[in-house]
Amino acid sequence: MRLFSLLIALTFVLFSRSHFADTVRYDMQHSDTDKKEAVLALSWHNAFCELHRHRKECRAGMLQRFFGASHAFALHGLWVKGVYCGVPRKLRRLDRRGQWKRLPELALDAETRKVLAEVMPGYRSYLHRHEWFKHGTCSGMDAQAYFRTAATLTKQVNDSQIAARFKANVGRYLSLRAVRDAARRSFGRGAGKAVSLVCRRGMITELRLHLRRLSNDLSEALKRKRAVRSRCKGGIVDAEGFRR
Repeated sequence: MRLFSLLIALTFVLFSRSHFADTVRYDMQHSDTDKKEAVLALSWHNAFCELHRHRKECRAGMLQRFFGASHAFALHGLWVKGVYCGVPRKLRRLDRRGQWKRLPELALDAETRKVLAEVMPGYRSYLHRHEWFKHGTCSGMDAQAYFRTAATLTKQVNDSQIAARFKANVGRYLSLRAVRDAARRSFGRGAGKAVSLVCRRGMITELRLHLRRLSNDLSEALKRKRAVRSRCKGGIVDAEGFRR
């Protein structure tokens, strides 16, 4: 009787794993990624670390190590509609508890890991696993394509007039209107309307770009006729280092 129970349990586990894999593959093969709207969330890393000083990615000199500069946007996530697509309850529970290290390792090649680590300091805290299981599983892409796309878009922003505008205003107030103007100059008409900001304690903590569709080209993905809502209308661009 005991042996029979063990066999039943083993069969259930194997079926569950197989079902999860099949579900993810189905989503990838039958989802039309070009029609998926998404939000590219980028942290102003100095402000993030001001609020999360205990994080590994916020140790002294870490920003220089990641970006080769003292001011840059860091990839937070690429969010599509829906969360935890086909993800088993056990993994959802681990993720919601912040136990990201215990989530399964992702199938990423060495080059993708290198690129991801360059644009996502939170990689050291297993942020990429959280982002994949919560958001990436609904993207219609596999993990490698998903993070390559997110990294490409992040680099486009860090090479744009948006990043230049932030760098030119470190320690000063920067308005949403000015950021939207920089987006329009960099990515074309209508791009500024796709920009929103998140602020805390008077600082701009996050830049969010609302993509009409998943694409590797922000000039195509950001065109909008109506402006997205942004509760934050501007804030201080935080400098490197911690305030007292």
